[in-house]
Amino acid sequence: MKPRLIFWLLLLTSLTATAQIKHGLRDDAGRHVIPRGFVVNTNQGQRQISFNSDDYLRMVRLGANAQTIRLELGRISTFPGGSVEPAYLAKLDSLVDLGRHAGMQTVFKLTVYGVEEFEWETFWLNEKDEYATYIEAWKIIWNRYADEPSVLGYDIVNEPRKLTMDISYDELTRQYLIPLYQRIIDESQRINPDKKILFQSIFMNKGEGIDNNQYAEITAPINRKNILFAPHIYQNDIDFIAPVMDRFDEESDLLEAPIFIGEWGFPTFASTDTTVEGRLGQLSYRELYVRTAEVFDRMGIGAIKAWFLGSRNMQNFLAGGPSTWAIFTDESDAGTAERKYITDVIARPFPQAIAGDIQSFMFNHATRTLDLKLISDNAKGGSTLFIGANRHYPDGFSVLIGDDLVLYHDPIGSGGLEVHRSPATVSAADYVWDERRQKLLIARWPADGALVHVRIVPGVRNFDVPVRKGGR
Repeated sequence: MKPRLIFWLLLLTSLTATAQIKHGLRDDAGRHVIPRGFVVNTNQGQRQISFNSDDYLRMVRLGANAQTIRLELGRISTFPGGSVEPAYLAKLDSLVDLGRHAGMQTVFKLTVYGVEEFEWETFWLNEKDEYATYIEAWKIIWNRYADEPSVLGYDIVNEPRKLTMDISYDELTRQYLIPLYQRIIDESQRINPDKKILFQSIFMNKGEGIDNNQYAEITAPINRKNILFAPHIYQNDIDFIAPVMDRFDEESDLLEAPIFIGEWGFPTFASTDTTVEGRLGQLSYRELYVRTAEVFDRMGIGAIKAWFLGSRNMQNFLAGGPSTWAIFTDESDAGTAERKYITDVIARPFPQAIAGDIQSFMFNHATRTLDLKLISDNAKGGSTLFIGANRHYPDGFSVLIGDDLVLYHDPIGSGGLEVHRSPATVSAADYVWDERRQKLLIARWPADGALVHVRIVPGVRNFDVPVRKGGR
């Protein structure tokens, strides 16, 4: 049986399950949260990048409720060539503020850019107490944001490498990586114990990937609390998406840490934008992203897309020619012209924060239908669904909650939600359409402590679509 067929059979089987998804996060109110957003770079090459509130609103309208700010080690440390730059720290404050005002949580990711000749082989040996210098850089960030509630946590080592070390990936992980993680986590939790610590596995040398996956498997636990497994997936082979994610799922079980994908999305070749066929044609590229998104939705994981940038700097490390992770085609820093074959998939409808426990959710790109099942808990507050109606429902959309509550949004109507059918016990005021942020706000569920089935469907006359029994 072909791998792709096996994947779809497994997917169909999994959709009938009603057990609560094990990934996602919980906010202070106990709501089930699915974080999505973008890597926000502070620089591109030697050029510093600035963002404003309009850029952050654009992120929100693409479904972002989280951001990952990419730190430069050379601007917050005393490694050779580096220094602690007050202006850079002020810039970080600005990005956190912009995120908070936009309703986003922030993760900081530390890269080794900006220092002179950083060598992983030397770093692992720690002969000059490099670990302490690295942790001192983190302490600047930990102390600065310990009392900032919108800062979710810290991705502590970005894409660690083995390179020329004469050691296996498993040995490097067990002897060096995990002890370093334990030391960093312990130091961090002395300062801000409530923050999440995100961690990755070893980025394997070119040509040594397994199943087209460049990240080595973690085979030993870290034995720490309040941690998130943040692997990257830059998969360009559809048949390997599910197997790679299944491996990550097994590592998540071993680590006792939910998955929060730190970066995803195979880079775009310049030729994909400029020629009919492209290196990886736009239709093929969209299919790759759709299949990846469906696996993410099935697992209920959060994911951060690289990058919220324009395409001024193309890289040239892949056989297909110049490429970029940027989601905009124009050369401005923040970018405005979307690669729609990418962004429409990124900005798919999903449950952002649910008062209760999410059992399953899936957005069907062909039918433009979001299908969500949850166990409600109104004591936890309100719920938020990102809809993205401006791109997915230009013909309007309908909200079907169970069999009895049907609301709809007509883009040429009043601008809000209209009621088609509602029980006498439900107040229409509990359901609000936020046009500016493209979100559906739900103050309370019609039934509490119950299995609630929610569907978002295209159009304003799909009121009597029957609810399928026994799953989707």
